[in-house]
Formats: sequence, structure tokens, C-alpha cells
Amino acid sequence: MDGGHSAQVIIVGGGLHGSSAALHLARAGIQALVIEKNYVGRHASGVNAGGVRTLSRHLAEVPLALASREIWYDIGSLVDDDCGFEQHGQVRVAENDADVATLRARLQAMQSHGYTHEEWIDADELRAMMPRIVPTVRGGLIARGDAAADPYRTTLAFRRKAASLGARFMEGVRVHETRREGAQWIVSTSAGRYTAPTLINCAGAWADRLAAQWDEPVPLQPISPMMLVTLRMPHFLDAVVLGTGRPLSFKQRANGTVLIGGGRRAWVDRDEEWTELDFRSLGEGARTVCALFPHMADAIVNRGWAGIEAAMPDEIPVIGPSLRRENAFHAFGFSAHGFELGPVVGRLLAELVTTGQASLPIEAFSIGRFARTGLASGPQ
Repeated sequence: MDGGHSAQVIIVGGGLHGSSAALHLARAGIQALVIEKNYVGRHASGVNAGGVRTLSRHLAEVPLALASREIWYDIGSLVDDDCGFEQHGQVRVAENDADVATLRARLQAMQSHGYTHEEWIDADELRAMMPRIVPTVRGGLIARGDAAADPYRTTLAFRRKAASLGARFMEGVRVHETRREGAQWIVSTSAGRYTAPTLINCAGAWADRLAAQWDEPVPLQPISPMMLVTLRMPHFLDAVVLGTGRPLSFKQRANGTVLIGGGRRAWVDRDEEWTELDFRSLGEGARTVCALFPHMADAIVNRGWAGIEAAMPDEIPVIGPSLRRENAFHAFGFSAHGFELGPVVGRLLAELVTTGQASLPIEAFSIGRFARTGLASGPQ
């Protein structure tokens, strides 16, 4: 097979994690071929809230989130683009006694594990930080080092930098079948067959189909988180605001528009790659926004969007080696909070490929956890 149809590593999926893996491999001197069925950033990687968030992470994700945030602080040196990165902190607000109890318990749990990046912020300081917030707010948890960035710009920056270092990207090409033959992976696509000794599954909401080909079925659920964007408004907010008792992700971008999300989901058909916004749910989100920031009642919604993503039952991703196939690795199922982890997950995948070991704890993300708990479906 000619050199154009072979590579050292094939990565299926050109979202942020696939592009990040290609970049980190290229930095290690390994040229990857990324095969993307649409275009880079088409789904969740380019269409999300852009939160660089360590706040309220699952305990297993915290080491990765903190390490990734350090990479974000100097993202320009990695990808030659600041990616729209702005550090103003993220705050999870308490609206009532129940929220206060929830957040205080969270803070105590984090401190018991030695983590200090989350702090309590009292009501007076919170109101001083956000003068337009409703005066009855009770305080909250803050991660002052957290931030936000532009997701589509970020994903393209990783792609461009990886390509400049020798990675190849094929867009508009679908992977049909992957199989191991001797020392090679054979990847059958809509553009012919490709071979590589190593294969990485970064296929997002379609990653379970690759995993099933490797006899590793997983209970992946395709989801489609929704976002709303308003017309430009006078500046009133720097930090990202998250809800506690009700879902909310809320921030004002540098151009004055306000981005509203928070885990609300559109209807989705992943086979047709089709989404439809749930306007009843979006309306509930808008009411939450107005309850916290009453002046938002005058805001004008400009557009809404949804990107297709993979959710796992335990809401943490699958990261690590295949347990059934040689020289095969997974990184998917980020359950609508994978953007911040993109830089470090790419680095970890490159480490696994080059050394067989990850520099951060990833045991909790093993695909084997579903076989152990009986959550896997399909042929065993």
C-alpha cells in the first residue's frame, strides 16, 4: 500500500480531542492521519459553551482538569493562537438554603481530598463581582483560575498546528470498518483502505460503533446540548455563572453577546446527524437566567444551536487503552464537559502511544468499567 494510505497512527474523529492527540503525537515526532467524517469542529467540539472549567468536576477528573488548565494558561505557545482564552473565574451560585448546603458539602469533600482550587464566595463579594445579579443570591463556590475560550477557534487552532508539524487530516471521509491484521490496523473508509500499526478512537457520539468492532460494547448515549446566544448587550459580566439547584451556564462574551446553556438537550438523530432545539426547555433556561439577572428580560435571542456529543451513564469519559485489541486507544464520552480537557487528553494519548503509560491517573476512565458493572450492551 502506498505511503499516502499508511500512517504511524490513525485517529478516527477530528474533534478537539482527536486534533489534540494529532498535535501531541506530532510534537513527539509521530505523524498521525486524522479521518473525520464531516469537517473538524462540526459537532460538539465546535459547538459548546467553551468553558475552561475545573469547578465541580467529578473527583476522578480533577487531576486532569487542573493539569489541562495549566496548559490553557499558555495555550498560545502550544497552538500559536490564544483561542479567545479569557480568565475571569467560574462561579456556581447558591440561590437558597438547599443550594448553600449542596455547595458547602461539595467544598468540604474537595478539601478532604486536598484540593483548594474551589473556594466559598460570600454574597457581598459575589454581588460586588456581578452587580446585576439578583440581590437575594446567597453566595457560591468559585474557581478563580477558571476561564473560557472560543471552541471552534480552539479546535481549528489545534488542527492547524498539528498539520504544520506533519499530521494529515482527511475530512468528509467515513470510516466503515476497522480490523487488526498481524501488526497493522486496516481501516476501511469511503475513500479507500488505510493502514497503521496504532489506532485511536476519538469518534465522539459514534465511538461506541468502533468500540463494538473491538468487542468492547459500551452504553453510549448520543446527546445534543443546546446553546442560546443573544444580541450584543452593554458589558455587565466577566465570570462564567453556573447554576446549582437548576441547570445553567451563563456568560457574556468579549463582543457583548450572552451565551446561555447548562446541559439542556435538543432532540437528536445521530444517524441522520440531525438535531432539533427543544424550545420549551430553552424557555425554562431563559426563565432561570431572568431570575438571576432580571435585566436579561430585555435581551433579544439571536440564535440557538446544538452539537452532537456522547454521554456515558456515569458522566465521565472513556480514556485509555483498548482491553481487547493491541495498539488501540479510546478517548470519548466526555458527556458535555470535555472541552477543557482537550489539551491534556491529547497529551495523555500521545504518552500512551509512545510509552504505554499515562502521566496522570486514568484508571477510572477505563472502558473495562462497563464490562465489570454489567452496563455494556451488545455482543460480549
